[in-house]
Amino acid sequence: MDYNDIPLFVRVVEAHSFTAAAEALGREKSSVSRAIARLESDLGVRLLQRTTRKLALTDAGQAFYERVRASLSGVDEAASAVRELGSEPRGLIRLAAPPDAHIFGLGELLAAFVERYPQIHIDLALSARRVDLVEEGFDLAVRAGRLDDSSLIARRIGSADLSLFASPRYLERRGRPKTIADLSKHDMVFLRQRGQATWTLTGPEGTVTIDVHGKLTGDDMSFLTRAAAGGAGITLIPAIHARGPAERGELELLLPEYRMDGGALHVVLPSSSFVPSRVALLRDYLVEQLGRVLKASQEGCKKANGTRVRPRKGAAT
Repeated sequence: MDYNDIPLFVRVVEAHSFTAAAEALGREKSSVSRAIARLESDLGVRLLQRTTRKLALTDAGQAFYERVRASLSGVDEAASAVRELGSEPRGLIRLAAPPDAHIFGLGELLAAFVERYPQIHIDLALSARRVDLVEEGFDLAVRAGRLDDSSLIARRIGSADLSLFASPRYLERRGRPKTIADLSKHDMVFLRQRGQATWTLTGPEGTVTIDVHGKLTGDDMSFLTRAAAGGAGITLIPAIHARGPAERGELELLLPEYRMDGGALHVVLPSSSFVPSRVALLRDYLVEQLGRVLKASQEGCKKANGTRVRPRKGAAT
């Protein structure tokens, strides 16, 4: 058997035509046709049904195609992996992330990455929906919360638990809650929900569910953060959102022993035995750097707890 005939067979199947395959390979149609006939003769089976209008696989051809295509793909991946060992990482990486990824400093992190690897180009897509990495051609994505697609390969970055925050101005006006029961006396700024809104918090006595009410709701964490900093009420947000306002004295951490599980943050990739080096480099970089950002945010909020920024003389209070 001439093993050079096998890649020709795969090209004919994928091009759905002897003519198209021959043109793509820069060969005569008759040469390609003879190669397929020779392969069929060597195997002792007909692989393709040929008519003037249509080219179709036989059952034997379908089984053969599926097996040799997987083998050829493995050879291509091995060749790519070896080729990358001797060259500088290069090429395009398509990355998907949530719309509020800016809060993690993603722009600055990616700028530092492409400065380190100048032959890599990153195309970032920010979307509130969960993109289909395979169907839409993404190399990797940053995702928060539960992972529903078990076919993805996930690397955990860290946890984004939510804590209670309010502005000093609001607390001066309405008082500081000293127990979880005190929250019933306060206005909340919370995510829009259907029906009765509740917060399920974990504290010293276990899990506690409280009804929430207030004059402002929304569907974006950045909005909740700004509204709470503006004095609208108590909000429940991740430390990554609260760190800046807390360090500026615009928000204070309340009842720090109570938290809500916000789920984990992951970097996910399509399931594949081969990951290009450029993609692996960005994956590892994001896991490390975003993990540091999460940890620094939690520590920053704790350090800022109870601190106050004195208003400038003559400023409104």
